[in-house]
Amino acid sequence: MSLAPVALITGGARRIGAEIARTLHSAGFNIAIHCRHSLKDANALANTLNTARAHSASVFSADLINKSEIDQLAKALKQKWGRLDALINSASSFYPTPLENATEDHWDDLMGSNLKAPFFLSQAFAQSLQETGGCIINIADVHAERPLKHHAIYCAAKAGNIMLTKALARDLAPRVRVNGVAPGAIMWPESESELNPDQQAEILQRIPLQRAGEPSDIARTVRFLICDAPYITGQILPVDGGRSVNT
Repeated sequence: MSLAPVALITGGARRIGAEIARTLHSAGFNIAIHCRHSLKDANALANTLNTARAHSASVFSADLINKSEIDQLAKALKQKWGRLDALINSASSFYPTPLENATEDHWDDLMGSNLKAPFFLSQAFAQSLQETGGCIINIADVHAERPLKHHAIYCAAKAGNIMLTKALARDLAPRVRVNGVAPGAIMWPESESELNPDQQAEILQRIPLQRAGEPSDIARTVRFLICDAPYITGQILPVDGGRSVNT
């Protein structure tokens, strides 16, 4: 069994997930990096972390919409590390689904990655987290409460994610804390067709701090909730530059 605490970050190979992995690694955690398609990036990140501290990172590949693969992931992680102290549900699909074009596949994918997977991952790791007095962090979204045009399915899934966070906080207390982080404008979508420069500028105008955030803003908040907030559970912390209090 690992003597150091272990954190599993789903979608941990790239972008915000990778920054969370680096930040928790710097805080002394051993890191389980989950990926689905980004195996090259996941292995590169693990190599970097293992260079900094030997045998401190490993990679796990799974399709989290498939419950049997979640169960296999839980078994593999237990065999590798023997414990889990933090589950960070960061993996997420995000793209527009205008009502006239939305399909059942879109529904299954967006609901699957943003709501179904966090639930069944929490189920699969509940016992391990109870044994360590660990915690779950769900990455939500400010658009769970302020819907984004043409993203009805995604926003509904993230709204469910927020309620899931609050419900699990009750179900898993007192041994396991469950909280959420709701990013605002942190990283623009990689596809420029999703948000053009004019749309980006319009979003920034509605943010009191008048700028986009950084992945490190999310990662530091996750670290705080895991390491420095033993009396916080069932809460969603917006990290949005004040957007959620603006009109």
